[in-house]
Amino acid sequence: MKRRSKAFWLVVPLYVVTIVLVFLPLLYIVALSFLKKDVLWGVTNEWTLGNYRQMLDPVYLKTFGDSLKLAFATTVITTLLGYPFGYFMAKLPPRWRSTCMLLVVVPFWTNALVRIYGWMIILRAKGVLNAALMAMGIISQPLKILYTYSAVLIGMVYSLLPFMILPVYNSVEKLDWSLVEASRDLGANAVEAFFTVTLKLTLPGVLSGFVLVFVPSIGLFFIADLLGGGKIMLVGNLIKNQLLQARDWPFGAALSVMMMLLTLLIILLYRKVTGAKDLEGFF
Repeated sequence: MKRRSKAFWLVVPLYVVTIVLVFLPLLYIVALSFLKKDVLWGVTNEWTLGNYRQMLDPVYLKTFGDSLKLAFATTVITTLLGYPFGYFMAKLPPRWRSTCMLLVVVPFWTNALVRIYGWMIILRAKGVLNAALMAMGIISQPLKILYTYSAVLIGMVYSLLPFMILPVYNSVEKLDWSLVEASRDLGANAVEAFFTVTLKLTLPGVLSGFVLVFVPSIGLFFIADLLGGGKIMLVGNLIKNQLLQARDWPFGAALSVMMMLLTLLIILLYRKVTGAKDLEGFF
């Protein structure tokens, strides 16, 4: 009985923090999304669904569509780059594996804004990339990359690539290689063994990476602001503009609620496909 009582009091702070810092703010955002913006400042006490109907405007639907396209492109590229990297990293000797893992994690030790400013220096007209390409004779005129869709996509892939590499690495590291050897003994070549055994067994890690890349890429507004020069409008940018510039807090809250619902839908689909209770292969 004393042990149960002690365990209860150890858990109480966790529940308090969760309620105060997570549940109540979410409840406030949901309630705010059903209110009207005041003419001058703040909100009124009048309840309405107008904020959600406003999202059906073609301008906002286009923003959602552009955000999903960019998120999908980011996820596809990070998968094509991250899977081979995570796969071969898991097969390296322990010493080299630790070195590669350190290189993957090191960027997290630097502020994200500093890293994006670094990409601005690389991609600008007189930046490192154009200087190198011109020195090698590949191009005669500087390429216009900065402040374009391509620059935003590069920034997204760079920032989110580790979130694909790590789940894939974890899945490959836990793989039972005797199953792969058994498929080879039964006549499968290396390619057939990979697609029929290895890929299927590491699929939970790929899907975990998909969730961890797709969801954040919809709302990383600072990358679109810096590398896109304000020309690329994502849902995250739209929410920021509504809260800080237009001061339309109810509409910004409604957009935030839709983002949360989209995130929840993706996580539910992941759990439905994999039968996992969490993001297997990462947590």
